[in-house]
Parts: sequence; C-alpha cells; structure tokens
Amino acid sequence: METPALEVQLKTLPNSPGVYQYYDKNGKILYVGKAKNLKKRVTSYFTKRHDSHRIGVMVKKIKEIKHIVVESETDALLLENNLIKKHQPRFNVMLKDDKTYPWICIKNERFPRVFPTRKLIKDGSEYYGPFTSFKTVNTLLELIKGLYKLRTCNYDLSEEKIRNGKYKVCLEYHLGNCKGPCEAKQPEAEYNSNIEAIRQIVKGNFKDSLQQFREQMKLHAENMEFEDAQRIKNKIDVLENYQSKSTVVNPKITNVDVFSIVSDEGYGYVNFLQLSHGAIIRSHTIEMKKKLDETDEELLELAITEIRQRFSSNSKEIYVPFKVDAGEDVKVTIPKLGDKKKIVELSQRNAKYYRQERFKQMKIVDPDRHVKRIMAQMKEDLRLNVEPRHIECFDNSNIQGTNPVAACVVFKNGKPSKKDYRKFNIKTVEGPDDFASMEEVVFRRYKRLLNEGEDLPQLIIVDGGKGQLSSGVRALEDLGLRGKIAIIGIAKRLEEIFYPGDTIPLYLDKKSESLKIIQQLRNEAHRFGITFHRNKRSKSALNTELEEITGIGEKTVVELLKQFRSVKRIKEASEKELAEVIGVSKAGIIYNHYKTKNTPE
Repeated sequence: METPALEVQLKTLPNSPGVYQYYDKNGKILYVGKAKNLKKRVTSYFTKRHDSHRIGVMVKKIKEIKHIVVESETDALLLENNLIKKHQPRFNVMLKDDKTYPWICIKNERFPRVFPTRKLIKDGSEYYGPFTSFKTVNTLLELIKGLYKLRTCNYDLSEEKIRNGKYKVCLEYHLGNCKGPCEAKQPEAEYNSNIEAIRQIVKGNFKDSLQQFREQMKLHAENMEFEDAQRIKNKIDVLENYQSKSTVVNPKITNVDVFSIVSDEGYGYVNFLQLSHGAIIRSHTIEMKKKLDETDEELLELAITEIRQRFSSNSKEIYVPFKVDAGEDVKVTIPKLGDKKKIVELSQRNAKYYRQERFKQMKIVDPDRHVKRIMAQMKEDLRLNVEPRHIECFDNSNIQGTNPVAACVVFKNGKPSKKDYRKFNIKTVEGPDDFASMEEVVFRRYKRLLNEGEDLPQLIIVDGGKGQLSSGVRALEDLGLRGKIAIIGIAKRLEEIFYPGDTIPLYLDKKSESLKIIQQLRNEAHRFGITFHRNKRSKSALNTELEEITGIGEKTVVELLKQFRSVKRIKEASEKELAEVIGVSKAGIIYNHYKTKNTPE
C-alpha cells in the first residue's frame, strides 16, 4: 500500500509517548526525536514558523513519518538514544559514547562490589538500567550503602589471599561502612545474602526489604529510639518512591527478534522489534491482506520469513506471543512473565496502534471501506445472516409507573440517523410493566412500518435481559416477522448479549468495535428516552387548573406561581394583587372565574 499523504499521517498519530522518525522521498531517515505526546510534538513542526533555517529545510524534505509507541517519556528518551546511534540521521545531534546513560553494575567477583558505570563489559557481571540520570543512580546507591555494609576496595578477595592475611582492614571498616571481609570478619554467605537483597531492590522488588525495615522501625520505636526509627523510616520512604528501571532495554536480552500480530476479518498487522545488546534498534509494522481467511499463526509465519529476509536478520532466537514454525535454526520463545513478556507486549501495543492509525486513515481517504469493514465485523461477531446496515434499539423509561414512555433510535451504517428516531407514549399498559411496554412499542413500530411500506431493519436491539427480549420476540411473532428480523437483548450489568431461545449469553471482547456500537445504541436510546420522559413529567407538573381557564396560557400560569407559590393563594388574592403581576385584563378573568365558581347557586 502506498504511503498516505502527510496530512493524513499527522491526523492519525496517537496522543501517547514515543519516538518519531522522519523520512524523505527516497526512504532515507532524516531525524529521530522523542515526545511525551507524539501527535502534539510532530504536528508542531508543520503548524508554526521556524526560526531555524535547518528545521525549515528538514520539514520540506519530510515525506513519511514513522513512530514507536512506548509506555513513558523515560522509555522514549532511552529508545531515541539507541536509534540515533544506530541510524545517525542527518539532522540529529550525535551522542558521543561518553554521554551514554549510566548503569548499576554488580561485579562478577568474590564479595561483589556495587558501583555505577557507563561501560558494559562482558565479563559475567550484572548490569541494571540504563538510568536517565546519575541522580537516580546516586540516590539508589546511597540507599544501598545505608542499608547494607559493602566493600569499596578493588582487592582480589580469594580464599587463599584472605587465609594468608594479605590484606588489612581500611578506614571504611573503622568508620562502620564495611564489615571487613578482607580479614574474614564477615562470612561470605552473609555478604551474598545482602547482594541478593540489593538485586531485588534495583529490580524494584522491595517487598522483603520493606517488611524487614518496618519491623526494625517498630522495634526502635518501642525502645524509645526515635532517631533510629526516623532513620529507618527515611529509608522506607526512599524505597517506596523509587521508580523502577525502564522496560525498553534489558542488557540480558541480546540479538533477538520480537514479533506480534493483531488482526481483523480482512487484514493482519505484524510488528517487528529488533534487539541488539539489549536495546531496540529497529521497529517495523506491515499490513497483510487476507485472501483465504488465514489464521494469525499462518500470517505471522509468513511475516517472520519476509521481515527477517528484508532486514537481513540472523538472530538465532525470536520472541512471539504464541507457537509458530520459524525453521529449525531459530529458537522460538513464548515469554510468560518478566522483561521478555513486557517486550512482547510492547510489540503488540505498537501493532495495535498501527491498526488504529490505518482505520483512521481509511475513514479520511475511503469512508465506505471503513463502514464495510465494521459491518462485516458485526455480522461475524453477532452471528447474523446479513450485515446490520440498519439497526434499531428500544428503551423504556418511567418512574414507579408514572408517565411511562419508550424511545426508538436508529443507526444506519454504524452512525446515528436522528431524523428516524421515534418516541412513544405507552397507551395500553398501566403501572411499571417494562415487559408489556416493550411488547407494545415494538408491535406499534413495525406494524406502522409494514402499513407504510417502509424498509425494515436487519437488527433490533432491546435494552434489557431475557424478559424484555421475550416481549420483543412476541411482538414480532404477532406481526409475522419472527425469523425475518434478527433481535437481541443487552443487559447492562455485564454487557451480556441474549438471543431468543438461548439461555447462555454471548460476551463480546470489551474492546470490540461491535460491542462499542451496541453500547452507543443502548446509551443513545437511554438518553433519548430519558429526555422525552423528563419533558413529559415537567409538562404534567405545570398542568394546573389555572390552564383550564379560557384566556390564560402557560406563561401567565408560570408568572402567577412564581409570585404566589400555590393555586390556593392565587384563589385568595384580590383583583388588585393579581393585576400587579399579570395586568388588569387577565387579573379580571381569573378573579371573576373564581368569584363565579365560589358564589352559591
């Protein structure tokens, strides 16, 4: 599919954090940037005058906009760094290696050290991060230092050297910052236990540490050691407020391809993330048109082969949301939890956003295609024989049986057709009987359509459960329309969809477009019915014996009630008092009416 016009691309950008990439007419990358809100940031390039000549030149060259959606602004910052280093776009400031983001390293050695670094050395050490600033790193390291006594020296603390007494404790030991493992004053098991607790803290798992500190704080408080208790409390506050590391990058995941898919009745959308040394260096989404109603597994297998060939990927492992056949030389992993699972979810989120954008673009460029897709989806989801191009929804409204009314709203091609809306006064039902009221309005509605020769809907929706649905079905049976028009009921509590004669309801996906249209119909019918009911109730409330007097209208009644507050006081008022409010002529009419009425015969 050809690239949509730039105006269309701008209109369909999401209001989410992420990274955007500009490309020229030859497909060469021009610029990589980050944004808290992609739509606002990217649109700003095309809606204002730029002081910089270079920005103006760049904007004129832009022919295509691509983007990657991430969870937070922090993730966008890290991802932008990776993409700039990978692609080195012409209009980007290049980031030097010494300006890369910091990590926390747990050194691969006996009695491991914990320290910050900007360099990742493949010596078996553990690296956590990256962090967006050294402030976060230093805060975390200060916290760790306050919680646990760790060595800071770079001695080789082998068993043999310690046994031979090669090292002596330093000032850190005497200051209480180290327990002296260099002289075997601290057991290795105790030190490793502290390191394991530090691993959990850096990962954001503070449960055990918090519980331990709360117990210590409580003990200090019971012993009247309030300064120590406050010191522990400060540690707890820091732990609770500390934000965990980014999920975009994980140094343990290297040279891996990530694939995910979302699909509808006609198309599949496959997202590809390429990871190198734990960092995302490429994101690409393709659209695949179904020919033979292929499954997601079939589409994904085809896409994996095509994308890996296109980008010359030789990764030995791929992450996917479900089992696929990718060949003998490729390890297929289906992550269940942790960072690997989060990366797959990130890929799925990008595929969903791409799909939404395509829908928005279709709405703008080809509205009819969008309608056809939705109607086809509703036909499939609701198990209908035909596409529901014409849908009608009914709702009852009353308060304890008073002023009972009903409303019928009409949707054509998935959109409200307000000129076809109808409202009903309940005529044959007394008291609060929703079932009988539903039967009456459905019968009246379609009896009239039949008599007038109007088009009947393909789908009827009644707001309510099995009772209201059964009433609607009886009305259709009386008219000989049972089986000619599909009818369903929707219950509010769990959004259950009921079918005639079926005891088990249908549950649609909460994000399903079919369910959203049904909910829109139900809500619109409710709104229309409530408005009609309120108007009717208000009119009946104003309907007093004053309006029965010839020559007295609604406005005069309202003016009198505002002044005198009740009909009784109006009756008792003098002609002069009435004339001050409504004039001499009308005052005379009302005064004479009640005078004549109260005069004994």
